[in-house]
Amino acid sequence: MSASAVDSTVKSDQPSSNIRPLVVHRGVAYLSGQLPREDGRLVHRGKVGDDIDLPTAQDAARLCAQLSLDTLQRELGPAHKLARILKITGYVSSTPEFTEQGKVLDAASDVFLNELGDRGTHARSAIGVAQLPHGACVEIELIVSVETA
Repeated sequence: MSASAVDSTVKSDQPSSNIRPLVVHRGVAYLSGQLPREDGRLVHRGKVGDDIDLPTAQDAARLCAQLSLDTLQRELGPAHKLARILKITGYVSSTPEFTEQGKVLDAASDVFLNELGDRGTHARSAIGVAQLPHGACVEIELIVSVETA
């Protein structure tokens, strides 16, 4: 089984009891980091530039973006609605030689723009790191503006 195969031992992003998936304060919501998951299972484990290629990393970024939108919808509930995305911070587990973290995160940016239109435009940081939780190749966190519903 390849390093990018599904990891059936990590089934969800259930945070520990001392953190929350989303915190809303004064009209700004902070979404905890989202890993690439399908049906609750982590996919695309490994290091970009080694056992993960650019298209696979972009797929992981798209999964993170969609999971971010799903989590926002679930956690905001009826009390708030998403006004716009303010900033994305994307982390890419990559080799020192890999320098296209921005291209990886372009795939996530495209999801937000396609799903939200102008409300999906955002500032962004794309950061290469040595390791991510559970061996994921990409992690995305968001800062968004919310309005009272």
